[in-house]
Amino acid sequence: MLTDHLVGLIATLVALIHLSGALSAIHAVACVRTPQGAIAWAISLATFPWLALPLYWIFGRNRFHGYGETSHRGVPDPANQKALLRFQEQLRSFQVDLPPERAGDFVALTRLSKTPYIGGNALALLVDGAATFEAIFAALDAAKHYILIEFFMIKDDDLGRELHRRLLAKAAAGVAIRLLYDEIGSHALPNRYVKTLRAGGIAVSAFHTTQGRRNRFQLNFRNHRKIVVVDGQIAFVGGLNVGDEYLGRGPLGHWRDTHLQIEGPAAQALQAVFVKDWYWATREAPSVDWQPAIAVDRNQTVLIYPTGPADFLECCSLFFHQAIAGARRRLWIASPYFVPDPPVFAALQLAALRGVDVRILLPVKPDHKLVYLASFSFLEAAEKTGIQIYRYQDGFLHQKVVLVDDDIAAVGTANLDNRSLRLNFEVMAVVVDPPFAGQVAAMLERDFQQAELTSGTDLRERSQTFRWAVRAARLFDPIL
Repeated sequence: MLTDHLVGLIATLVALIHLSGALSAIHAVACVRTPQGAIAWAISLATFPWLALPLYWIFGRNRFHGYGETSHRGVPDPANQKALLRFQEQLRSFQVDLPPERAGDFVALTRLSKTPYIGGNALALLVDGAATFEAIFAALDAAKHYILIEFFMIKDDDLGRELHRRLLAKAAAGVAIRLLYDEIGSHALPNRYVKTLRAGGIAVSAFHTTQGRRNRFQLNFRNHRKIVVVDGQIAFVGGLNVGDEYLGRGPLGHWRDTHLQIEGPAAQALQAVFVKDWYWATREAPSVDWQPAIAVDRNQTVLIYPTGPADFLECCSLFFHQAIAGARRRLWIASPYFVPDPPVFAALQLAALRGVDVRILLPVKPDHKLVYLASFSFLEAAEKTGIQIYRYQDGFLHQKVVLVDDDIAAVGTANLDNRSLRLNFEVMAVVVDPPFAGQVAAMLERDFQQAELTSGTDLRERSQTFRWAVRAARLFDPIL
């Protein structure tokens, strides 16, 4: 039999839960991005606070607190802060004006990223894991002063242990090394992997999305970037993480991915992205070289475009909007996940209606079932407006590549889904260079030869259970 005291405690707890639900509903109305989302959260919080409260405070947040403030304060060490400011000024000397036909379009990205289009770079398109890690390991082995490495996922498998071995060897040779990983993406990384690196003199840190009293519920955010910088002179960015499956040794078979090697001033623009991430994670400013060097053999133009949930505007979404709006003849997008929000999908439809060759390249094999199912919900609407959606057949497609007409291509880490658009820290390298765009076009044409064009029929001919599963998966758009 319940005592009066226990009954009172239970009544107080129930009242507090419902009060918290009501206050959180008010917060949702004020802060949730879309009216539909605000209404859904407010009703759930007011009606079922016991269930909705933890879900809302984990999945309902769309702003990452703290990162922007530390980034704007900059590096606290005066010498490094002055060096970074000098570098930002030096970038102006490498600034390249876009061709007149592009100046009215893609210059907006410089205002969002706060960095210019930079000339004096030499680029190498790296197709698939073998070419990518051969180039990365060669750069690591040649390092003389320091190495900066940031990956969403690092695994303790053959490839992960090869990276581990090479880093320890370079640290023993006196090279300063900093390794940053996302604690959710690398949740299976054993402590011994990190401990032996630290014992070898390597600075290792998780990204720490939840640090700070206000941020303990920031569990739904990820640092999805993949960056390697060697001596400030050569850098890598793209879709590949560190794991055997990225070499085609996993259950999904052949792993189709793309990375980019950068030599020149843009390598240090990518270095600046790492420095800000490292400072958020550790409150320590790495001592790095801020003297840009021009690549002597080529003069390719690159914009390093970092995005994330700490941005004042939704910069990743705006990147895709700009790519779509700027396309006049061709827009090809390769992404493993296709769950665009309604404005981005409407922009794709309008591009196709005005005669742009809009193609979306997706995998036929799923690695995330909900995202795979949700992508089917766009087939009929895409078909009505002329958007062509292809499914890559030769293994799993994981590359994040955008091609606009014959002169602009982007390679990086952002997928075309809500998580990349709003919840992940991402970075894209936007290249304005017709020869490079031609290389990307040839690469994607080979991929399309290994793909099959889909249509609304692919959904209509599925079972009723599958179609209901597709509809249900779309309900999870905000966290996919």
